[in-house]
Amino acid sequence: MPRILIADDHPFIIAGLEAILRDTSYRIVAKATDGQAALEAIANSDAEILVLDLAMPKRSGIDIIRAIRTRRDLRPVVLLTASLDDDKLLQALDLGVNGIVLKEGAQERLLECLEAVSRGRRWIEPALLEREAVLRDGPQAADPLAVLAPRERAIVGLVAQGLRNRDIAEELGMTEGTIKVYLHRIYDKVDVSNRTELALLVRKATG
Repeated sequence: MPRILIADDHPFIIAGLEAILRDTSYRIVAKATDGQAALEAIANSDAEILVLDLAMPKRSGIDIIRAIRTRRDLRPVVLLTASLDDDKLLQALDLGVNGIVLKEGAQERLLECLEAVSRGRRWIEPALLEREAVLRDGPQAADPLAVLAPRERAIVGLVAQGLRNRDIAEELGMTEGTIKVYLHRIYDKVDVSNRTELALLVRKATG
């Protein structure tokens, strides 16, 4: 029966978490209503998983993760939050948070998150992972073809259709040699090695 510590400055959230975990295999062994109290409870608790509100008085959930990781406490942490700005999202992920659950929908997703975390996996709301990819890698993370110019996109579209360089050249009114030059430039831009990988990337990006 995994032991859980929960920390949130809103009593009704704590009550809600207790209701969600009631009649499950999880047992709440400690509770706190501000960040400083949460740190003290963590130090004196045998909880196996920490469920922390992001925004609490005295210490935020991120402050707590930073503090316990500094003292090499590697217990899994699940952040529970109503919203998460870009900076805090990246901070939490860089600090090794194990789970992030939005409060809206927590009733359906918290148990799924705890199950994953208790098995040593990470569980982050999918929308937050998508936002992380865009923040870290730029718009091309969402669309790997976004780095291409219009003529380059026209060429990769014809490659994806299976056309040979000679056919592409005729279609676009260019020479075959020019198409080869374009293709090597495209390979570098989208980080592929050949036309097969390029075609697969185009099909994946366009669904």
